[in-house]
Amino acid sequence: MFATTLQGFTLGLAMIIPIGAQNAFVLSRGIHRNHHLLTATLCCLCDLVLIGIGVFGGANLLAASPIGLALLTWGGVLFLGWFGVRSLRSAWRGQEAALADSPRLMGVKSVLAMTLGVTLLNPHVYLDTLMLLGSFGSQFAEELRPAFAAGAMLASLVWFYGLAFGAAALSPWLARGRVQQAIDLVVGLIMLVLAAKLALGAISAS
Repeated sequence: MFATTLQGFTLGLAMIIPIGAQNAFVLSRGIHRNHHLLTATLCCLCDLVLIGIGVFGGANLLAASPIGLALLTWGGVLFLGWFGVRSLRSAWRGQEAALADSPRLMGVKSVLAMTLGVTLLNPHVYLDTLMLLGSFGSQFAEELRPAFAAGAMLASLVWFYGLAFGAAALSPWLARGRVQQAIDLVVGLIMLVLAAKLALGAISAS
């Protein structure tokens, strides 16, 4: 049982740790201590639900709907592209940027919308949780699947809260003007690269 949980935890971390839209957004909220725990909590809840669905038989749902996946992909392209341009604009304008036009500080509603956007409009989230973790977990005997799912869910909790708390703890240094401009630049580029990769993948698959 413990070995199965450890497998789920290890594979879960392998899926979550690579830099992506979720991680970049959690990091940015942590740096500004701007509802970072809310952001981490929402990311975890989404992951927990999707991992549970995937491990307990939902992996086929995504594979069975190519049209739905295509719509999701292009929605993700538009969303990530918009946020990438917004971050690059903030990096370019620096400290002179008005808060209303900057992604640095957001209200609760904006944080909720953005967190759901970088999570649910990102097809990679579904591929990682429903397809990869779900397919791997479904190979275990039925009585071991809860242990595997628990390990993968624990990985999500450890990573997102660790990222949020770590960024908040280092925020006095990370929130400096030049450092923040560099972070905004990196986040913007990550979002645009992800949007381009999604678009190219969708074009090649069509």
